[in-house]
Amino acid sequence: MSAYEKTFLVQGMTCASCTGAVEKAILSVPGVEEASVNLATAKVHVKMRTPIADPVLGEALTRIGYVPVFHAVIDPSREEREARIQVLWSAFLTIPLIHFFHLPFFVQGILALIVQVRFGGPFYVGALQGLRRRTGNMDLLIAVGTSAAFVLSFLSLHAYFESAAGIITLVKLGKWLELRAKHQTASNLRALEDLRPVTARVVFGTQEFEMPVSGVKAKDLVRVLPGERVPLDGVILEGKSELDESFLTGESALCFRGEGDRVLGGSINTAGALLVRVSAVAGESVLSQVIRLIEEASAKKPPIQRLVDRVSGVFVPVVFAIALGAFAWQVFDAGAVTEESWIRAIAVLVIACPCALGLATPTALMVGTGLSAKWGILIRDPEALERGDRLSVLALDKTGTLTEGKPVLVSVQVHESAESHDSREALKIAAALQTGSEHPLASAILRYAKEQGILIEPAKSTHAIPGIGIRGVVNGVEYALGSARVLKPESIKEPVNTHSARTLSYLIIHSDRRVLAEFRFEDQIKPEAREFLHELKRSGIRPVLLSGDQDGVVKGVAESLGIEDFRGGVLPDEKAAVLSELKRRGEVVGMLGDGINDGPALAVADVGITFSTGTDLAMQTAGITLMGGDPLRALDAIRISSKTRAKIRQNLVWAFLYNVICIPLAASGKLSPVMAGAAMAFSSVSVVANSLLLGRYHPRARSGQKVS
Repeated sequence: MSAYEKTFLVQGMTCASCTGAVEKAILSVPGVEEASVNLATAKVHVKMRTPIADPVLGEALTRIGYVPVFHAVIDPSREEREARIQVLWSAFLTIPLIHFFHLPFFVQGILALIVQVRFGGPFYVGALQGLRRRTGNMDLLIAVGTSAAFVLSFLSLHAYFESAAGIITLVKLGKWLELRAKHQTASNLRALEDLRPVTARVVFGTQEFEMPVSGVKAKDLVRVLPGERVPLDGVILEGKSELDESFLTGESALCFRGEGDRVLGGSINTAGALLVRVSAVAGESVLSQVIRLIEEASAKKPPIQRLVDRVSGVFVPVVFAIALGAFAWQVFDAGAVTEESWIRAIAVLVIACPCALGLATPTALMVGTGLSAKWGILIRDPEALERGDRLSVLALDKTGTLTEGKPVLVSVQVHESAESHDSREALKIAAALQTGSEHPLASAILRYAKEQGILIEPAKSTHAIPGIGIRGVVNGVEYALGSARVLKPESIKEPVNTHSARTLSYLIIHSDRRVLAEFRFEDQIKPEAREFLHELKRSGIRPVLLSGDQDGVVKGVAESLGIEDFRGGVLPDEKAAVLSELKRRGEVVGMLGDGINDGPALAVADVGITFSTGTDLAMQTAGITLMGGDPLRALDAIRISSKTRAKIRQNLVWAFLYNVICIPLAASGKLSPVMAGAAMAFSSVSVVANSLLLGRYHPRARSGQKVS
């Protein structure tokens, strides 16, 4: 989360109309750029041009009757428990009002009055607050409908008390079931939070102390015994073991880790004791970032929800108009105001609660993002989840995406023009230039130089050439090292092989572009790459390979994997240009890459996908991050996206269809107010329950699992 973003809870929201009012209030605060409200989580995500104090945002909400919660933690189980108690008491007082019990009229009136005031009171408060901010909401519909039924009972001396009390009880029942369902939608996130260890065994000299994780600093040493969870991200200094990282990667297989390897906070140490140097303090670990990004993604709003919000904004006034019309039509038909005219108007008001509309999208997104996390997929942008199933083209980087990303230097060939240099001297210069670089080819050169026992002194005045290579000064001479783009072919007497099936780098004297040596690298194709490409094509998505590597290398990988559309020697801005051109042709384009050079393309793509093993820039730019380096997870993300979008469509169809069918039935007298209340409660619960079914989906078969 950036310095100018904030997420907090808001109490008092009951329907989609409320979310619109909260957004409008937050946006009215000077400095607020964007506000997104999630009814399912009761959270608001705010983007600001400048920092805004909590009291300023809070005042904007309290002024219209909502309660902001910035720091206190709301216990969902407590809310659910209180809602259950209210339902039980309301039902206890409502059941005797059924005509079967034949209670005296005044006894029924007293029982109904208690239900109306004690358990219906919050609806009146919410309705008045809505009127103060000149908006209609669910509370207004319920308050007017039940009040009309209650008053009608006294005026007509007919016991319609069971309608007023029954509506309130059924609405309370629906809200309780809704709370239970929403509580379940966040179960995956809560499970992740529970993985964060509370204490760590910190090593100081020869002594060990157990202390809260919050007190551990970067570079502190911690001991992790077999069976314990790694408290924080770090690097192993001593020991080796197999770790269970399935909570982030979705893979059940244990991962071997030894000295120098990175370990993630929350993973389980299954074998030997480890001494780990902490690299990320509490709140900055990969697990903490995953939890934070899931929460932010749940708070953000996809385009389809904005359409629903616009509809909800006019929904309540339209319902009142329909109720008034039903009342007037019955009066006209009967020639006088009758009980039937009141009953029809009440039924319309009660049944038309917009709760289901407000819950349709956010509940599906919550379950979808939680399911993604379970399978090692981090959804940063809910729009990516919504667009993923519409992809027609997926652009692919080569190194680290389809290949292991750990190239090996296999040969150093000195050119004839380099009379005063041999392969060892050329390797020493190349290593000097690459000192400090994190590029895979740099790592290969440095690793090979170390194996050859070469003492490396860093070059001076080094300067990276984006997408091409690096230049710097070694022993007073300026050299450049990189792809064929560092060369000027017309100035080279010796032929240079730029069509080799191996990755080539050239060491040149920068002043005259004279080639000194040619470095050849090999990078193994990932074992999952062939299956990934096969499944991708079977899904109807066309792969396009875009790489900054030489044409010969890119062609070799493309032919090996059966990719027909490929381009080598592509610079970062050129990758972005290719994607822009594909989008202009009407393609829905995704980009799967993990390097700094993929950043522009990830930003341009409709759906940017990267790996957690990639660069920070790629992870910040992409909408979807895959934990680990398995490209098959990109397909998992697309399939979960498809299922989530399908659930959103189902929920919206149900919510709209419910109102289209039930409002006319209520207006025509075919539904009593009590039946209308039951149907209204059922609609919200069914939408949330349908979203929860998404949590059972398995995007692909693993370890014998059957894909559903």
